[in-house]
Amino acid sequence: MKITFTLIICFVSLQIVKASSLVSSAKNYNTSRDTVILPVINQPPPLADHNNIFKRRLDSIKKDVQMDYNEYVQSYIDIYMHNRDEMGHVLGLTKYYFPIYEKAFRDAGIPDEIKYLSIVESKLDPQAVSRVGATGPWQFMYTTAKIYGLNMDDYVDDRRDPIQASYAAAAYLKDAYEEFGDWLVAIASYNCGKSNVEHAIDKAGASDFWSIRPYLPVETRGYVPAFIAVAYVMNYYNRHNIIPQQCDFAFKTDTVLVNKYVSLGSIANVLNVDLRVLSNLNPAYKRQIVNGTSGAPRRLIIPQIDKAKYGALYETLNNSTLTAQAPVAVHTTYVENKPVRRPAYHTMQRGETLSDVADAYGIEVQDLKVWNHLQGKKAVVGQKIRLNESTDEPDNGPSPKHSHNYITYKVKRGDTLSGIASRFEGASVERIRSVNGLKKDQLQPGMTIRITKG
Repeated sequence: MKITFTLIICFVSLQIVKASSLVSSAKNYNTSRDTVILPVINQPPPLADHNNIFKRRLDSIKKDVQMDYNEYVQSYIDIYMHNRDEMGHVLGLTKYYFPIYEKAFRDAGIPDEIKYLSIVESKLDPQAVSRVGATGPWQFMYTTAKIYGLNMDDYVDDRRDPIQASYAAAAYLKDAYEEFGDWLVAIASYNCGKSNVEHAIDKAGASDFWSIRPYLPVETRGYVPAFIAVAYVMNYYNRHNIIPQQCDFAFKTDTVLVNKYVSLGSIANVLNVDLRVLSNLNPAYKRQIVNGTSGAPRRLIIPQIDKAKYGALYETLNNSTLTAQAPVAVHTTYVENKPVRRPAYHTMQRGETLSDVADAYGIEVQDLKVWNHLQGKKAVVGQKIRLNESTDEPDNGPSPKHSHNYITYKVKRGDTLSGIASRFEGASVERIRSVNGLKKDQLQPGMTIRITKG
C-alpha cells in the first residue's frame, strides 16, 4: 500500500511537470505581438495509445498535403489548444481572410489547405513585423517580396495587402514544389529558404521532410509540425472548447478602383464608417492615403454600403485635391522603419554568429549565406562578411557578363539554382534549367550558365 501511494505521488508529480512545461511553451508562443515565435521542441514526450485519435482526425482532413502525425505534431497541438482565446480570435479572422487565400491558391493551382500557414506566420495579422523585418500576413522579407512582384514605396507596402501577398506566397510555394516535389518540403523552404533545404537534402540523402528535418535550421524543424498542428486545430477546434470570437471587421465588402490620391479619413467620413474598419480592410496604405493615378489605379476595399451613398463616395474620389507631393497629416498606427545605410562588409568578431550579424543589420541569415557562400551559421573570426548582394569592392569575384538577350554567370562554390535565381530579376529555377539544359543538382563550380533578362 505504501509502495502504491508512492507511485501515485510520483505519477502526479510528473503530470504537473509536464503541464508546467506546456504552459511555459504556450506563454513563449504569446511573447511577441508583432510576429509569431515558435517554441523549440527538442524532445517531446512519447505518444500514448489514446493519442491515435489525433492521427485518425488528421488522416480525415488530408487532401493534397501530407498531414503526418507524430510526437512533434502532438506537442504543437497541445500548445495551440492551451491558447484557446488566441485561437478563438484567429478563427474569427478566418471568415474574412481564408476566402481571399483560397481564391489566390486556386488561381495558382496549389492546395488550399496551405492557407493555414499564414496562422503560423502571423496569426492572420497584416500589421505583423518580425525582428528582422519580415512583414504582413505572409511575412515577406523585402528582397523576396520584390522578386515575387510586391511593391514597397513611400505610400504602399504590398506585403501587408492580403490579396497581393497571398498571390505572391502562392507563387513562391508553387516554385518550391516544382523544385522539390513535396509540399511539406516546399513549406519548409518558405521558412528557411530553398538553398537551406537543398543542403539538407544533400546531407540526408533523401528528399522528404521528416528525413531532412535534422539537417534544417532549428526553427524550421518545428515550423512544419506547427503547420500540421494548426490545420488540426482549425478543423477540430470545437472538440477542444475553442470558440470562434467576433471580430471588429467588415466581412461583406465592395471593391472600388481609385485613380487619384485620396485619404482614407475623407472616405471614412463620407461613408460614415469607423476609420479603423477602413484601415483594417486596406492595411497596405502606410500613410492611410490611396495613391491611385489614371495610369495605375489602386484598389480600395470598403464595407458594403447603401447605394444612396455611392454618389457622395464618387464625388469625394473624383474631387480629391491630394497629390503625391502634398504634405498631409494623417493618423496611422504603422511606424515606418527607415532604411539604414549599412557598410559593404562586416568583420566577424569572436563569439559572433551569422544570426548576430543579420540582426544587427536587418538582413536575412539566408541572404548572408548566399552572398558569402557559407553553409553553417558560423564564420571565421576576422573574416569579412558581405552585407549586400553586390558591392563596388574589387574583391567581389567575377561579375556576370551581359549579352544581347541574356547574361552569363560563372558558378561559384556553394551556389544553388534557387540562390542564383534570387539574384536576378525575372529569373526562376525552371527558366535557368530550361535555357541551359540542366538537370537537377547539375551545377558545378566554374561552369558558365546563361540567365535570360527580365
